Amino acid sequence: MLHHKTRFLFSSKMLRMTTVASLIVAAMSSTAGANPRIVVDVRTGRVIEHEDAFRKWYPASLTKLMTTYVAFRAIQTGKLTLESPVTMSQKAAAQPASKMYFKPGEQLTLDSALKIMLVKSANDVAMAIGETVAGGSLETFVGMMNSEAARLGMSSSHFINPNGLPGKGQYTTARDLAVLSVALRREFPQFAGYFALEGFTTGQKAYPNINMLIGRFDGADGMKTGFICASGFNQISSATREGRTVISVVLGTDSLAARTEESANLLQKAFSSSPSGNLTLATLAPYGDSLADVADVSAEICNPKAAQVRSETRDDAGRMIIKSPFVHELTRPLAFSYAGLIPGTEKPVLKKGELANVPIPMPRPTIN
Repeated sequence: MLHHKTRFLFSSKMLRMTTVASLIVAAMSSTAGANPRIVVDVRTGRVIEHEDAFRKWYPASLTKLMTTYVAFRAIQTGKLTLESPVTMSQKAAAQPASKMYFKPGEQLTLDSALKIMLVKSANDVAMAIGETVAGGSLETFVGMMNSEAARLGMSSSHFINPNGLPGKGQYTTARDLAVLSVALRREFPQFAGYFALEGFTTGQKAYPNINMLIGRFDGADGMKTGFICASGFNQISSATREGRTVISVVLGTDSLAARTEESANLLQKAFSSSPSGNLTLATLAPYGDSLADVADVSAEICNPKAAQVRSETRDDAGRMIIKSPFVHELTRPLAFSYAGLIPGTEKPVLKKGELANVPIPMPRPTIN
């Protein structure tokens, strides 16, 4: 688990480069690979760069952005407010980690639930949000997710749960995730702050954002990370400079460091390009082979050799080594926003030897 004391080491050779153009070329070449990616301008929809953008992929916790979108729509229509209570059900409490381990019956506001889901990627809270939006029915909420995806034009996406835990029938593409992310920023500018949170505190414990660009890449203001063995390390990132917002989608990298570096390099390239152009999300035509198959990179990601490679992205003190020249070390304390249970809804802490009537958590699945 990453924490707010994580520091970064940088390649001295990279830092000695003198022009932004040469830095971008060097950085992009160092992260070039076969994984899907796309970077777009939010206002114009221009596609600045893309690769395998229509290849079906497991979204993992990037699914939570669709959960967020459906929740925002419920607020927009007046069905819910940010103060609406979100109740932990037996099903929600039983979700595998990452989670908050809230007990059935405990409540938090939708505002707190959104913060926790987007910062910590809590699967139990995502499930509770879905049930709250849909009046207690998971099946209804999943139907709402797929209905909204179709309305947005996410033609190669399908969801089966609110949190992105793996299962047959859950897939998306880099292009579709860009469509969703742009819609979130365009349609709900008043809620943009949820994606830029540096962390939250329950009043007892502080949780930093898993997105390592927040506070470390100039202008970074979102959005979400995700991981399961079948998907690799995914990340959707956004940044705003001088009123211009760009979004990158990176799927299937082999480590936390790789997804951070690749996202930073794509965003920087976008800021160094024109916001206008003929190729947009609306005009980008499907391309590539095996578009019907969902890629599964479990064998490449979850094996001893891959684990060794990931260990090499940290120094002897456990600090992440980031080679992108566009990511700088955080030299100030993180700013934490409050997100916790509604007072009076907490379940009592059991004394030693007492048994609780709570569901046994399921182990977190790694592959479909």
